[in-house]
Amino acid sequence: MTLIEPLSRPVRPRRTGVLTGYVLFHLNLMFSSIEEEQRPTVIARCYTPLLDLAEGGLKLGIEATGLTLEIIRDIDPAWIARLRRLIANGHIEFIGSGYAQAIGPLMPAAAVEKNLALGLATYEALLGIRPTIALINEQAWSGGLVPLYRAAGYSAVVMDWDDCAAHHPEWNRHWRYHPQRAIGADGSEIGLLWSNTIAFQKLQRLAHGDIDRDTYVDYIAAHRGPVDRVFALYTNDAECFDFRPSRFATEDKIVMGEWQVVADGLRALAERGINIVLPSEALATAATNTNANNPLVLEAPSNPVPVKKQPKYNLTRWSSSGRDDLWANTQCHRALRALGPTASDADWRTLLHLWSSDYRTHITEKRWAKFRAELEAFVSELSSRARSPEASETRDPGAANTGGGGPWVPALRSAAAGMTDIVHPTLSSDTRHILIETSALRLVLDKRRGLAVASMGRPNERPLIGGLAHGEIDDIALSADWYTGNCVFEGPGEPKITDLEWCDPISSTGPDGTITLTARIDTPLGPIEKILRIPTNAPRLDIETTFHWPSWGKGSLRLGHVTLKPDAFDMTQLAYRTHNGGRALERFPLFGTTVDLGAAVSFLISCRAGVGMTEGLLQLDDGINAIELTADLATSAVIGLVEHRTVHGQTFCRMMLSALEMDETRKPDTPSGLRTVRTSLALNRVNAC
Repeated sequence: MTLIEPLSRPVRPRRTGVLTGYVLFHLNLMFSSIEEEQRPTVIARCYTPLLDLAEGGLKLGIEATGLTLEIIRDIDPAWIARLRRLIANGHIEFIGSGYAQAIGPLMPAAAVEKNLALGLATYEALLGIRPTIALINEQAWSGGLVPLYRAAGYSAVVMDWDDCAAHHPEWNRHWRYHPQRAIGADGSEIGLLWSNTIAFQKLQRLAHGDIDRDTYVDYIAAHRGPVDRVFALYTNDAECFDFRPSRFATEDKIVMGEWQVVADGLRALAERGINIVLPSEALATAATNTNANNPLVLEAPSNPVPVKKQPKYNLTRWSSSGRDDLWANTQCHRALRALGPTASDADWRTLLHLWSSDYRTHITEKRWAKFRAELEAFVSELSSRARSPEASETRDPGAANTGGGGPWVPALRSAAAGMTDIVHPTLSSDTRHILIETSALRLVLDKRRGLAVASMGRPNERPLIGGLAHGEIDDIALSADWYTGNCVFEGPGEPKITDLEWCDPISSTGPDGTITLTARIDTPLGPIEKILRIPTNAPRLDIETTFHWPSWGKGSLRLGHVTLKPDAFDMTQLAYRTHNGGRALERFPLFGTTVDLGAAVSFLISCRAGVGMTEGLLQLDDGINAIELTADLATSAVIGLVEHRTVHGQTFCRMMLSALEMDETRKPDTPSGLRTVRTSLALNRVNAC
């Protein structure tokens, strides 16, 4: 008997499905490191060859904001006319985004809705179309955006696979080759076409001479499978072919003719049997594939706002870094607050333009100076209008407390807030602690630690939040003291700077019984002034922190820390909630997860994720008790961070705010001057939310 029996019939080759690819070029004349005088060159070198490709028979998608199309129209109206013809005859499919490339999860819902609406109006005016597929701006996603895109008329979106899938190990890896359905925070769904980071970088490397054509084609062809598949061949910038934005010192040298290399590479794919189609045709393959149309939640507790590319791309890139992202976003919130319900579309276009993401990353010094002047002038003009007698007669007072649209009012929704009888609080103090008791609150402050909250809860109930003493969590990594209501600055290679120093506050009581405590803490960067206010009949603490620091430099500044008392919550039901650009409150369950949104990515990148808090609220709750951390975004447009882990059966959980982070875009060349952050910390019952 032989060890290997001869075959009785010939071996059939393994069936290979068809690989369908689509290309989508992103056009952006607001590109941060492109000077305004370079824009005609970009149109000639990058955008015109793109139309040539389409006329040469290549099916492709083009995406641009309404703002970019308006800039092109003003420079080269013939290009717009040519694009319109190519769209009409089916050579090009136009993909929408918005009027400006602004980060949805960092804007209140009203601004996101207006950005989508004005974008569609501009597309219709210039191109004669209203696209139904949208590219998510900067691939910064949140579930709250889904109902807004649907309401605007979009039926599908393009979003990056890699960052989403990295936080969903339960997903089938084959799903990346098929269109899916994305679930929104309100349960609604929208069509989903995946983009792919590695694939678009491969085409860029081919054009720049880093790899040869065979290597490129072999990489793409290797994505064939046993069934038909869809794959994103390119979903990125058009400005990197035959042009360099001069963002990095290590950029490849330009060898003119890169668009021809791109064309040859894509034709070589077609010769290998890869079917190149329009984005909508790629999306339509979902109708015939059993691996498609799975309803997926793209976000996760550890990744509430998925973005593009590698981990250095996260929400802090546009909120807490750059030349002065915090200042820019704060000014935009102030402008939004001053707009009022009768704002013109021209005012909205100006605001959305100023909210563009490119002003917040590698913006050139020249463009930054112009941007600052325009933003300051716009906010000043709107504020003057809001103060006029005519404006005060037409403004809707009911709009004052919606999102970023009104004066600062803490977002407390407690039954206690409706009480009318004033019960004056009592204040007592020993050497170290201050005890304040009201009809709704029992609060202990620590003078030795800069008025940090030692404990906070309702009268005659266990404290819900406060401090954790050294060693209270039985794990060496968490054995330090943990606080509530404090701030911490960390710079590279330098000791931490905090407000956890001894202070003797000045106290006063207002006519309504509100207690106010004022303290000043000296630090190596300058004084920190803290004002704490405790109302008479609401379970709330308002904190106003002003940093008298000439400059914030490079580093991370976090404040408003809230540490949960582990024995006060049902940790199996614990979740955090917030808004990330939508109207629906997004919920992220924490049980069984390890979450650290504020963890550093590297020595260069100080934070890996965050939440936009776009209506000013970040909440932790267990279905019964809720802790609300609110911030006045028109005073300081901070974002939120959450940390949660279980060690040896004990749960450590806290939330905080970020005002400053560090990455490669940070250029602190402008003194920050005075900075104030207004926050409110409130206890609530979930059924009252």
